Amino acid sequence: MQSPVPDDRALAAQAAQGSEKAFRELLRRYERPVFSLIYRMVRDRGIAEDLSQETFIRTFNAIASYNPGYKFSSWIFKIAHNLTIDHLRKKRIDTISIHGSPDAVTPDEQARTRLVLESTHERPDAYVENIELGGQIEAAIARLRPEYRAVTLLRHVEGYSYQEIADILELPLGTVKTYIHRARLELKAALAPIT
Repeated sequence: MQSPVPDDRALAAQAAQGSEKAFRELLRRYERPVFSLIYRMVRDRGIAEDLSQETFIRTFNAIASYNPGYKFSSWIFKIAHNLTIDHLRKKRIDTISIHGSPDAVTPDEQARTRLVLESTHERPDAYVENIELGGQIEAAIARLRPEYRAVTLLRHVEGYSYQEIADILELPLGTVKTYIHRARLELKAALAPIT
């Protein structure tokens, strides 16, 4: 009989006590999601890899300060987000991909995507139009302020609730709702000439 798989909080507690095995498991669980979130914000593989590595270094160095009253994923995404926002403010990078990095996709996800693409009977011209529209949406998101971009990605790409976004970004819930509302208005205005 297999022993139960420890949850993130238990692993974080073990890592805080010096367990390299526990920290390696947390790294395995969050390496891809952290890289994917960062990549969607900076759209540069090298920069995303560097920021992901720095996220895990900071996580390792601060693991003893992790409060198990909060989800571990919120805590590590907060570290990744803060590093990325600092980088964006310094470098003024303004491109993202709502699809994330191709390297951040698992083989299972690639297979599902292939099945969907192969099973659609979309006309070639409609397919091209949809690809172009996707590019225009990406460009519109890229022009958002970093704060609006972050909440948009966390809500509409990562699927976090408003409260989870507030926890990750350490913002009041009302501010998160305001940012999402304003981001939607800006996107609607940017995309109005297209539709």
